[in-house]
Amino acid sequence: MGQLYSQSAALQQAIMKSERLRIRIVFAAIGAAFLVRTLRTAIHFNREGFRVWVGTALLIALFVAYEFLRLRAVNRTILGGPALPRATWILNIVVESSLLAFGLVLLSAGPVEQVYKPLANPAVLVYFIFILLSTLRLDPVTCRIWGILAAVTYLVAAAYLGWRPMVFAPLSLESPERAVFSYAITMIVAGFVAGAVAAEVRKQVEAALREAEAKRQIERLEHDLDVARSIQQSLLPAVPPSLEGFEIAGWNQPADQTGGDYYDWQVLPDGKLIVALADVTGHGIGPALLAAVCRAYARASFTFGRELLTAMEHVNSALSKDLQEGRFVTFVAALCTAGSSRVELLSAGHGPLFFYWLRDDRFESMSAQGLPLGIAPDLISEPPRVMDLLPGDMLVFTTDGFFEWANANGEEFGAKRLEDTIRANKEKSPSEIIATLYQAVIDFAGGTAQKDDLTAVVVKKT
Repeated sequence: MGQLYSQSAALQQAIMKSERLRIRIVFAAIGAAFLVRTLRTAIHFNREGFRVWVGTALLIALFVAYEFLRLRAVNRTILGGPALPRATWILNIVVESSLLAFGLVLLSAGPVEQVYKPLANPAVLVYFIFILLSTLRLDPVTCRIWGILAAVTYLVAAAYLGWRPMVFAPLSLESPERAVFSYAITMIVAGFVAGAVAAEVRKQVEAALREAEAKRQIERLEHDLDVARSIQQSLLPAVPPSLEGFEIAGWNQPADQTGGDYYDWQVLPDGKLIVALADVTGHGIGPALLAAVCRAYARASFTFGRELLTAMEHVNSALSKDLQEGRFVTFVAALCTAGSSRVELLSAGHGPLFFYWLRDDRFESMSAQGLPLGIAPDLISEPPRVMDLLPGDMLVFTTDGFFEWANANGEEFGAKRLEDTIRANKEKSPSEIIATLYQAVIDFAGGTAQKDDLTAVVVKKT
């Protein structure tokens, strides 16, 4: 019985519902048996038969009343009430087996030789029905106890009817005296067989419950991730920035529901525009949280109108206190001035960066000027690079998910294909260039899964 009190709440509910089903089947079986008994009494009416019918009716009424109380207790537990104490399970078996013994004695009246009364009585078969129904309790110990108590109460009823063991008497195994004992042994065996069946059914129920619980957890996780994705996507700029002399676009697609990449632009108090792209190590919910933290630090740091390097140092100092060892953020920022060709650029660990010079139809790639953010409390970096852009020149910032996406042969898209795609679409707008670049990567991958986050920002001088 200990197993009944060491399982999950879901299994307890399953056991209670199974017990409710068992009681309902008992009601149906008792009702059918009593109906048959009533018809037999009415067809073959006599005083002795009527007396037995009245006794049977009283016994069944007592049985039904007890089972009804049991059913109410089970229903309360199913609806969230307290669990049934352990003692009630044992008490139920004792009461049911005892009432069956009373029924066996009551229905044994009639012109049947005393030695055959414990055998020639249909009530004996009811014991086996209850042993069979005990499997619905999904507990092997309960079934074994039922078999043992069924044998004990049956032998007590048989002894009351006049049966004597006669263990050492020279009697045949088929003799009534030995047959009663054989019935009792069969009840015990039936209890252990029912226990084996209950154990197997319990395994299947537990497996089904684990699967259902796992499915619910996955659904909750997916819902949480969808919420996290919607929140993360809402942090990305909703519309392109409006800055005289520049056309700017950004795009992001995480590998999972959430990712560690983000892009952003922000108008500073002096009217300049800061364009940023960041890539947190890894992808998933953890990096997504770090990306949100990085975005908050960056927005706060650049808002105060600090120099590009000073603002980046401030972001690094804040992040280094939050990131665990092995975590870091690659970050690139470009400071653009309306109506000017001058762009100031600083990369903390993010590279390569791609520059397209329209006049020479030439690409230039640049490595990072400093260490990624969060590695050390003090940012180690070269000064920002200052560039003068002519109309048609472009700055292209991408995360490594683009050029590291491999096809089925293991070949990566690579920086060369990225440059060729951009060069072939140089006349298009930044948003169209990013869309074309993504489609080129998809075509090259040939159906292989996206393994890393994709983020791109294109700054084009107009």
